Amino acid sequence: MVAARAKAGKATMYRRWSSKAELVRDALTWMNRNHLELDLLPDTGTLRNDLLALLKPQSLEEGERKLRVLAGLGSFFSQNSESINGEIFEPWAVMNRELMHRSVGRGEISTRADIEMACQVITSMASYRGLVQRKTFDKHFYASLIDGVLLPALKNPLTSPNEME
Repeated sequence: MVAARAKAGKATMYRRWSSKAELVRDALTWMNRNHLELDLLPDTGTLRNDLLALLKPQSLEEGERKLRVLAGLGSFFSQNSESINGEIFEPWAVMNRELMHRSVGRGEISTRADIEMACQVITSMASYRGLVQRKTFDKHFYASLIDGVLLPALKNPLTSPNEME
């Protein structure tokens, strides 16, 4: 289908990408470039608004296209998870970490906040939403995640495992 849509032969496609997994990974990496501007991190004054500003508005068509690519990724994810994490999710984690560290500096969240865990939660929820639920990781969903999970956890972190009891 990809070769037909590109008006190219299968051999041409396989010269560029040796496997379907590579093709899907490159498609996701390319789609990420449209949303990530590493040099232009938002600075709205609050972590919540900075995180929301990372998600740029997208058209319904773009959201549907991403879902189709993610659907193709599902069958290859387990075999290529390290590559996918490094090229697809890590750039987002880098930006989120920077915004969270900036927020610590402003005194908005605790210095004891588990920033790495928060970044993993965002990545996990984005993956689950796209790969399992086949839904877009849109601003409404992300705002709910920020308000209901991330900010409470970052502002009121546990000091030790004993606090869980």
